[in-house]
Amino acid sequence: MFNGWLTERNNRQLLAQLSPRLKRLAFAWCGDASLADDLTQEALAKALANVHSLKQEKALEGWAFSILANCFRDHCRRNRQTDEFMECPDPSHTSAAEQIDQQQTVHDVRQAISRLSPNQREVLMLVDLEACSYSEVAEILGIPVGTVMSRLSRARQNLRQLLEPASCRYPGVRPFIERVK
Repeated sequence: MFNGWLTERNNRQLLAQLSPRLKRLAFAWCGDASLADDLTQEALAKALANVHSLKQEKALEGWAFSILANCFRDHCRRNRQTDEFMECPDPSHTSAAEQIDQQQTVHDVRQAISRLSPNQREVLMLVDLEACSYSEVAEILGIPVGTVMSRLSRARQNLRQLLEPASCRYPGVRPFIERVK
């Protein structure tokens, strides 16, 4: 009984450490900082309420991502409209022209991502932002690995098509999308 208490306590600490990643992923999915906070809090509350049911500590991360994915899906079902992304300027550029170009690129990419279906956004962000493997994404979302691969392929293809018009506005400049993986 004492070991179970220690494990549950350790899982609670690990969940607290996982909170920033959950929030980042929630923000990538929904594009709204307030909603990302709400989704993260809801997912953590559900995880904390059921942390005793977790059998393996190493499964905690995927389990928490699954809970977040379910919270996001529930939100999408309740609110069928797509939320707007907020612009986040990158202050690392020195000139005003570079800052404007960077802001426009960030805006274009976020707009394109927001136009993807929630299913495609989930897979794209788990693979490219959180660097999860296909099998991890399949487990987190409760779908086959083949579905993960096809959704990811469609998401990337749609993203390319959505960003193609944006590249025409800046001759000689291609949209910049960085993969984490």
